[in-house]
Amino acid sequence: MRIDYAATTKTILSLTEGETDAVALMATVVCELHHADERFDWTGFYRVTGPEMLKIGPYQGGHGCLVIPFSRGVCGAAARTGEVQIVEDVEVFADHIACAASTRSEIVLPVWNAAGDLIAVLDIDSDRPAAFGAQDAAGLAEILRLVFGRLVG
Repeated sequence: MRIDYAATTKTILSLTEGETDAVALMATVVCELHHADERFDWTGFYRVTGPEMLKIGPYQGGHGCLVIPFSRGVCGAAARTGEVQIVEDVEVFADHIACAASTRSEIVLPVWNAAGDLIAVLDIDSDRPAAFGAQDAAGLAEILRLVFGRLVG
């Protein structure tokens, strides 16, 4: 099954209405996303916890890396550049951090609050090559904008 972004967005917005705690929002978003698409093998947030540093947040799937500096990996690239990263084949991404041997492709999106501060990245891994595309980037970015864009610093 493939994610229906319109329906999933509606569900997530109804579940998170009025919530202002970032970690509670992350936990709810990640649970809904992870179970909405069979391509999503690992779905989670890495929170900005210090200068140039990401730390594991709520996730679904096997264990993730605990800490990722902005200078390393796909998650670090998304945090460093503020741009969505779509990696069709993790084996050819020069600085890929292999948290799970099953990962073949991934998409990572920056997460911004209302003040425009980077608060996290959303990382979704797939055990299939080239699993993600522009439609995923647009659908996921809209969910993140609607849920986290209302959070005040």
